Amino acid sequence: MNVEAPGSRSARARISGAAIHPGHGHHGEASHGSVRSYLTGFALSVVLTAIPFVLVMTHALPAQSVVPTIIGLGLVQIIVHLIYFLHMNGSSSQVWNNAAFVFTLVVVGILVCGSLWIMYHLNVNMMPGMMPGGQ
Repeated sequence: MNVEAPGSRSARARISGAAIHPGHGHHGEASHGSVRSYLTGFALSVVLTAIPFVLVMTHALPAQSVVPTIIGLGLVQIIVHLIYFLHMNGSSSQVWNNAAFVFTLVVVGILVCGSLWIMYHLNVNMMPGMMPGGQ
C-alpha cells in the first residue's frame, strides 16, 4: 500500500492540476500553432503588406488595377490571419468558431450594404434644387 503524506510533493502536484481546475489545463484537442507556423504566418503577412505598398509607391500598375489588387491581397491576408493566427480550419472541433465567424460576416455584410444603400438613396433624393436655401 502506497500512502503519501498530505503535504508531499506528489500530493500537491495532483491537487494543483486539472482535478481542481478542469478548465485551466490543456485546452483539449484545439491546436495551438507551433513557432514555425507563427513565423510562416508572420512572413506571409509582411509580404502581403509590402506588395501593395510597393505597387503604389512605384506606380507598377495602372491606377484602375491598383485598388482591386490591394483589395484582393487584403482578402488573402485575412485568410492568412484566420489560418495561422486564429487556427480556424474545417475540423470538427472548429464548428462553433466557424459558425460564429460566418454569422459575423453576414452581420457585417448587412451593415455595409445597408449603409451604402442608405447613402446612395440620400444622395439621389437630396437633389440641389430641393435643399432649403435654393442651392
